[in-house]
Formats: sequence, C-alpha cells, structure tokens
Amino acid sequence: MTRKFILLWAVSACSFAQIPLWPDKEVGNEHDTTKATDQLIAGRRVIRLGNVTRPDMTIYRPAKNTSRAAVLVFPGGGYNILALDLEGTEVCEWLQSIGVTGVLVKYRVPGREGAFEDAKRALTMVRARVAELDLDPQKIGVLGFSAGAHLAARVSNNASERPNFALLIYPAYLTEGNLNVTANTPPTFLVQTEDDGVKVENSLVYYAALKQAKVSVEMHLYPTGGHGYGLRPTEKLVTTWPARAEEWLRSMGFAK
Repeated sequence: MTRKFILLWAVSACSFAQIPLWPDKEVGNEHDTTKATDQLIAGRRVIRLGNVTRPDMTIYRPAKNTSRAAVLVFPGGGYNILALDLEGTEVCEWLQSIGVTGVLVKYRVPGREGAFEDAKRALTMVRARVAELDLDPQKIGVLGFSAGAHLAARVSNNASERPNFALLIYPAYLTEGNLNVTANTPPTFLVQTEDDGVKVENSLVYYAALKQAKVSVEMHLYPTGGHGYGLRPTEKLVTTWPARAEEWLRSMGFAK
C-alpha cells in the first residue's frame, strides 16, 4: 500500500477521501466550462466540469454513521459535463447530514460507455470496502440526476452486481427503451416535473416498467420546476423533494 493511499484512508476516517477508479489513467485537460453568461440556479453558479479523463470517487462520511448506508451520487450533464457541485458535492453533504455516507462519482465525460464502466467500478469498489467504511452491504444505493439518473438506472439493471436501492431525480434517456427491468431491479424513488424539458415521460415509462416487474417504486410528480434544480431550495414545490427522499429512505430502512 502506497503512502498516498494510506493518507487517503486516514483522511476518510474523519470526513472524506478521494480515490481514483482507474489509477493508470492520466489527468487530462479537466476544467470548469461554466461561462459568466450561464444561467444561475437558485441565484448561484454551477460548476460544469468538462473533459474528465481520470475518474474518481470521493467518500463523504457522516459524523455519526447511524444508518450504515452509502449512496453513490452521479451528477448529470448530458454525458458531456458534470454539474459537480449542484448535483454532486451538495448532495453528498446532504446525505452526510442525514447520517448516510455519500460517494461522489466523478465519471468520464464526454461519452456514455466510459461513464457506465466507471459507475460499475465505483459500486464494486465501495462494496469491497464495506468493512473499512462500516457499511451494511445490503444498504448500498445510487442517486443520479438527469444523465446521471440514466446512469443510475443502467447500473440498477446491470446483469451482475447491482445497488440495493436507487433514487432517480429528473431522469433523462429512459424512454430509449434499452433497459432490462426485472424483479431484480432495486426499489426506486423517482422525481420529475411535468414541464421538464427532457420530458416527464422518462419517469412515467420507468415507473410503469417497475410496476410491471413488481418492483417497489415511489414517484413524485410536480406541475412546474423545469430541469436541473439539484436540491437548492426555491419557491417551486419540487425543490422539497429531499424531504420526500429522506422519508422514503427511512421507510425503506436505508436511513434512521
């Protein structure tokens, strides 16, 4: 074990650790692509990280590990960029606040297949460390936004290792019909608005497939709110979804 790896895990015991998914990959021209003219979300800017070539995961451990659950977080960005703070770091901090370990997965973009390989790799790596992180192996979930929600759904329907639960927030690409939903697909929580530009049908189609497979699913639809709000509160009712998600996690036994 290298000195760097030992240091990372020493840090993780207190708060978080950043671990490369594929140590042999070199960092490229990774940078924030946000422009001064880009839209603010809830009055704040968003980090739009582009050209990610060396994926990693950052583990956010709560002060009190009351649930022994972990959630892998996949930011969205159309498989072109990652909304790293809006749909990543801020989400992991929220998970920490409810006693759940958050795992921010910085997957490769642009492109879909590299992202899928990274998501599977991150899930495997977290499962391999349940003892070190004091996690319950039956409480490892995924949470994704937009393209990240599509990625979470792909991992949920992977032929081999799958998460134990999934939260899909304003999912994209689910109407493409290439997911093999079965009784083995994990329990799922869905959120979307009817005026979402990527179409509410993404949630509706997936909900119907889960119901047909007799998989436990809870869906919350809201009339307005658009797309890409993360969990930043505004006057829109949809931004209360984190409270609904926490209730669902507790009712399913994934949080205390």
